[in-house]
This record gives sequence, C-alpha cells and structure tokens, in this order.
Amino acid sequence: MAFNHLPVRAHDAFRALSAAPVTHSMSMATYSTTGRPPRGTAAQHSPRAVLDRLAGGSSRAERITHTEHLPPRPASYAVWPHRVRPEVIAAVQEAGIDHPWSHQARAAEHALNGESVVVSTGTASGKSLGYLVPVLSTLLDGSEAPNGRGATALYLAPTKALAADQRRAVRALAAPLGRAVRPAVYDGDTPVEEREWVRQYANYLLTNPDMLHRGILPSHPRWSSFLRALKYVVIDECHVYRGVFGSHVAQVLRRLRRLCARYGSEPVFLLASATAAEPAVAGQRLTGLPIAEVAQDGSPRGEVVFALWEPPLTELQGEKGAPVRRTATAETADLLTDLTLQGVRSVAFVRSRRGAELISVIAKERLADRDRVLASRVAAYRGGYLAEERRALERALHSGELLGLAATTALELGVDVAGLDAVLIAGYPGTRASLWQQAGRAGRTGQGALAVLVARDDPLDTFLVHHPEAIFDQPVESTVLDPDNPYVLAPHLCAAAAELPLTEQDKGLFGPASAELLPQLESAKLLRRRGLSWYWTRKERAADLTDIRGEGGPPVQIVEEGTGRLLGTVDASASHTTVHEGAVHLHQGRTYQVRTFDLDASVALVEEASPPYTTVARDTTSVSVLETDRSIPWGEGRLCFGSVEVTHQVVSYLRRRLLTGEVLGETKLDLPPRHLRTRAVWWTVTDDQLDAALVHPQQLGGALHAAEHASIGLLPLFATCDRWDIGGVSVPLHPDTLLPTVFVYDGHPGGAGFAERAFATAREWLTATREAIAACECASGCPSCVQSPKCGNGNEPLHKRAAVRLLTELLKGAPATAPPPEDRPAPVPRPAAPPAP
Repeated sequence: MAFNHLPVRAHDAFRALSAAPVTHSMSMATYSTTGRPPRGTAAQHSPRAVLDRLAGGSSRAERITHTEHLPPRPASYAVWPHRVRPEVIAAVQEAGIDHPWSHQARAAEHALNGESVVVSTGTASGKSLGYLVPVLSTLLDGSEAPNGRGATALYLAPTKALAADQRRAVRALAAPLGRAVRPAVYDGDTPVEEREWVRQYANYLLTNPDMLHRGILPSHPRWSSFLRALKYVVIDECHVYRGVFGSHVAQVLRRLRRLCARYGSEPVFLLASATAAEPAVAGQRLTGLPIAEVAQDGSPRGEVVFALWEPPLTELQGEKGAPVRRTATAETADLLTDLTLQGVRSVAFVRSRRGAELISVIAKERLADRDRVLASRVAAYRGGYLAEERRALERALHSGELLGLAATTALELGVDVAGLDAVLIAGYPGTRASLWQQAGRAGRTGQGALAVLVARDDPLDTFLVHHPEAIFDQPVESTVLDPDNPYVLAPHLCAAAAELPLTEQDKGLFGPASAELLPQLESAKLLRRRGLSWYWTRKERAADLTDIRGEGGPPVQIVEEGTGRLLGTVDASASHTTVHEGAVHLHQGRTYQVRTFDLDASVALVEEASPPYTTVARDTTSVSVLETDRSIPWGEGRLCFGSVEVTHQVVSYLRRRLLTGEVLGETKLDLPPRHLRTRAVWWTVTDDQLDAALVHPQQLGGALHAAEHASIGLLPLFATCDRWDIGGVSVPLHPDTLLPTVFVYDGHPGGAGFAERAFATAREWLTATREAIAACECASGCPSCVQSPKCGNGNEPLHKRAAVRLLTELLKGAPATAPPPEDRPAPVPRPAAPPAP
C-alpha cells in the first residue's frame, strides 16, 4: 500500500472552523457605530499600538510567539543621469519627487548605457521609477524622430492586476509629456475592438508572459513595427519566474529576443524584484543575457513590527484523536474584524481561494453585528473572478472605499495601494520571498507597518513560529529555474520554428539541450528539416502545445446551471479536487454545489446551495522509477535522484461538518487517472536499519508515511517552493527499489528543480524534519508535525515516534554533503495535443 501526498496548486483543503469562542481585544467603547471607524492619532495607529490592541487580554497575548522590530531607515539621495530628458525630470518633480534615491539613479544609468540591469531593493522602494525614467526619456526621444513610429517599450507583469496598476502609474507620471507616451494594456481582458489600436499606436505596451507567448510572438508580422523599434523590456517582480513557470518564461524571452533580432532591434532588459537572492545570476538565467545588479536600497523605511501568531488549541479532536488548533482562517477573520473596527486599513493574504472567501464572509458577518455599513467595506479578492469584478475591487481598494480585504496572491505582486497600515498572512506562503513580498504591502507611503503571520496547523508553520531565526536571520531563497528542462524547451522550439524557421545559429540562443532535442522533434514529426533549417509543419498553432504556467490544460469554467452565468474559472490541474461532482464551491460569499463536471468540455455546472458541510477530495498515487541519475549511500540505505512517473487518481470525497470537522460520509467518484513524468528524490532503508531503529513491521507504514508528510512540509525551507508544488509517496516495499522507500517529487512535468535541491541539501533537510517531529508536544502526531491537509489516505497510518527513530537511524549514515546531480540526457518529449480554440 502506498501513502501519497499530492501537489495541489489552486486549492487548500478547508479544515472546518473550530468552535473556540471569538475573542475581541477592545472594549465596546472603541467601536464606531457610524460606518466610519475611528481615525485616531498617528500614535494610536503606530504598528506597536495596533498590535497591543490586537493582543489585548491574556488569551490573545499568549498567542504571540515572537515579535520582530525593524527600525526605520533614512534615505540616500542622488541625482538623475545627465542623459535623462529635462521634461521627464520635470514630470517626476511635478509628481512630488525632487531627488531620486540612489538605487533609482544607478538603475537609470545602467539602462541609458544600454546595459541590462536588475534592481533588487525592498518593497515600496520605488523600483518602478528607476526603470520608468529611462524608458520615458527614450520614448520622448523617439517621438521626435522625423520618420517611423519612434521608440517602443514592453512591460511584462506576472498578473493582470499589476499591469493595470502600472498603467495607472505611467499615465499619471507621463501626463505632462502629452502624446509622446501612449501606454496600453494588452491581455486577455482587452476588448477586441481596442486591440488594433494598441498594435498600431501604443508605444508602452503592458502585458504578461502568457499573452506574449500565445498572442504577440505567433502574430509577430502584425507587431513588426513595434518589435523593430523596441528599446526596453521591463520584467517586473522577476522573482516570481521560478520553477516550471520561470523556465517557460525564460524560453519565451529567448523567442522574443530572436524575433527582435529578425527585425533589427536589440532591447535592453530592465528587471525589478523586491525579494531575490543573487538577483544578477537569476536574471541572467531568465533572460540569457549578462545582467548588472543594483541591490543597495537607498529608500527610507518606516518602522516595521512583525509578529508571529499561533492560534490556540481547542477542545476538539481531529483524526486519530489528535489535538486541533483553531484554524488560521478563523483566527485571521477575527484579526481582520478587529483591525477594521480600529479603522486600520488592512489586507489579509490567504493561500487558497476558498480561504479568502471564508475570511471575508466571517469578517463581514461579525462586522454586521456592529454596523452594516462598516461590513460593506470588507471584501474578498482572488483569481478566478471575472475581469470586471477584479477591476471594481482594485478601484475600491485604491480609493479607500474598502477598509479590509481578504486576498490570495493574485493581489500580492506589486499592486501599489498607498496607505495600508497592516498585513495579515494566514499561513506561511511557502517561501521567505513571498512572505516579505506580502508583508511589504503595508507601509507603502513610508509610514510604520504591522505584519502578522498567523500559523496554520502545519509542520512548517509550527516550526517557524517557534524558530523565528529561520525567518528573520536567513536570506530569501535562490530562484530555481531550469530553461534546459526538455519538457519546457521542446514545445518552445516548436513555437519558435512556427514563428521563423530554426537554424544552426539558434542553438546558441536556446541552449545546448536544443541540439539534442531538434532531431527528436524531427523524428516525432513535429518539425521537418529542409537544408539547414527546421520548420513547423502542422496545422495546429505551435504556441498551443504548452501552458507556460504548467496548469495542464485549459481552465475549467464554473457556470451557474439555472442561468448560464459564468461565475469564474479554476485551473485544470486543480479541477479534479475542487469541482468534482458534489463539491462545495464558494464565490463572493455565496455557496454553490457542483452538479455536473464535464471533463471534455472543461465545464462545471453549479447551483446555489447551503449544505451544512464542506468537501475534501481523496486520492491515490503511485510512483514508478524511470531512471536513476544519482545514487549515494546513506549508511546501508541510499539517497537517489532521477526521473519518475506519477499516477494520480481522485477516487472519492469526504463530507465534513462545518463547525467540528466531523466526517459525515464518503462518496465515490469515477474520474480518470492522471499521469505525470517528473523528477524526484527518494531514500531507502534496509531491514538492518529498521531493526536498529526499533521500527517493527506493523509500525513501518506509519513511520514512512509520517516522515514523508513532515519532510514535504519542511522542504520549502531549503528550496524555492511550497508544499503545494511538491508531492510524495511512501511505500513499505516498492517494486522498483525492493526496499521501504519514501519519494518526494516535483508536481510539474519534467520537474521544477525542487527535488534536485532536496537531493543537494538532504542532510540538512531531513535533520530539520526529524527535529520538527520530535519537538512537537503532541503524543501521537497532529497537523503541526506529521498530519497533512492534502493527504489522499486520510492521514492513515501514521506513527510519530517510529518516524523519529527511523530518521535518526537514517541520518547516522548521511554523508556531510551530497554532490549536485549530473546533467541528464534529454528524454524524448511528447508535447500535449493543443487545446480547443
């Protein structure tokens, strides 16, 4: 029997709200009954004062495990490079900025020198001005050209919200420059009637890598005048481009550079990130170009108070009688309610769409008990909303109409909301980079800021709130991406060949792996060689061979059955677990139930309902070893890294009572299995090691399963991932290894670099895993150590003490360091069939 732990990227299994009493931290006299929260003085809204009020009362104060104080920092000023047009400097001064900070001036200097550069400074440090000033100056120069279109610039954002936000900023800053700067957003929400104007007249194009991949590059003849004049490519929030998504974007940028060269341009790349380790190295891997680095932050920073908050234990019992903490969802909803009542402008970041909806609903209900007008100033924001819904929420947040917002990471990236006072983070977001990115949303106008990390009942969260040094004394993670991943590179070679025939010279651009892949693509009849060039020969669009976000197909539309109204979408990779027949679905505070899930049409039909339960999918997973690239001894056991095939099938779902989490029943499902070829790290143990660890045969399955769960929970400390990017399987006797084996694998086709990082840091990773299990105060395992919120086997069996003994014995034979894996031969790629248009 195999025990599995599946990667689910768009769904966080909802654990029922505990029945612990709600505790508010202020007296009734503090509350407003007018719909206008008390404004208070600056001292009253200082981060320390706000935290003191949140922690009022003995029960609340005990929940804070650590408070970190980051002192204010003064500014370091400079002057703009002399080549910046005086009109642009005047426009900046009209916006209230007399002198640039030192990093802004340095970034502008590199850009005007024709040097690609990455500026990696803190959140709200004005990075956008560092690249906008040289871009606007160059566009102004181009507008005076006697013939032709003049200079153009391309801005890439990972989210539509960020692109729309940047357009507002560019329009405001460039208003004094008249029609010399013509910014326009071009994405899936752009009306068809506007797209032709954008192609012909816009000279500052704001889009995302998805539209560049599917819309602009395949139609490059229609964009020829824009590409011919392209001077700058801005890549905002570049740390987001990691894993498989980052590897895809790296190849999209190489295709862009190739077409620009075809039209005679060689754009300079300007990258920006608030949270990047070794930013120049990461930028070079992303773009394929040498990158200068500006990392010395010259901006001032207000005081930041960062609190780690652990919800209390409840009287309820979970699976196998384990103690259950109050959920981070319920705790964050309480805190958002209190902050709103204080008049503190706040955003609560939540890992899942359902969690964002729930926090919004709970906070609104509790605020409505005080004042219905105040309740209307809280909302949810998440991916999957329709474009008009997102834009309305963004406008309300900018205007201050919204006082509190529960949001997924769809709002994390750079949306500039001045005046936020506090950020709540419901559960560790997976990486230190994301943690600081989210925390940095508050205090964006220089005032003090409060950030609170509310721990989930999860091994990693529990570890972090009791080991603050792992957050505050460590740098952000290195960006992991692999542009040479053959599962990524192969479809982009096809797309490039469809844009322009590939030649021998292109091998240098796309990397050494392309030389091995081209003959394989030719053999698979995806490309045809004529002379010294390779051509795309099929009728389908080559760009449709891959989804650059690795979601595994077109999104599933969620449609209201009675009216035909489109409520939103869900990623294909998450659809089997979130919109299966019978699933409970939340949308803008309303509850729906899925009546029909049409796999072929990618449509889930829902109707409004109010069931007294939530649903959690259960699944089975098996792993087959395809190829072992590296294998090193760990005592008598072995640590291995290589290629595997994962077979995953959702087989049923549980109905859990809302308040207690009690399982009301299980319903079988008939969904097809899914297959994933990816990369994995695995370790084996021998009978002698089991005897030495005193792990008896009846304990073996539970020991392996518990070690697997905890190791997945701790891997984000060592690789740029979160537990939803990776999966695992533990088997008492695996048919390929013929030994007890634990696998941890990347949840993306071809791998994402996470398992590779786990192999390289296995000693430290598994040591931290053992310590986290041993340090937990529970008797036999709980969500804070070895239980998993996404376990397909319902967290059965688990044996906490045996897992500690097993890991202790395994680590006795661990080498001091594990050498990195060697380069692997490229497998024969099989790009998926294109989705329906």
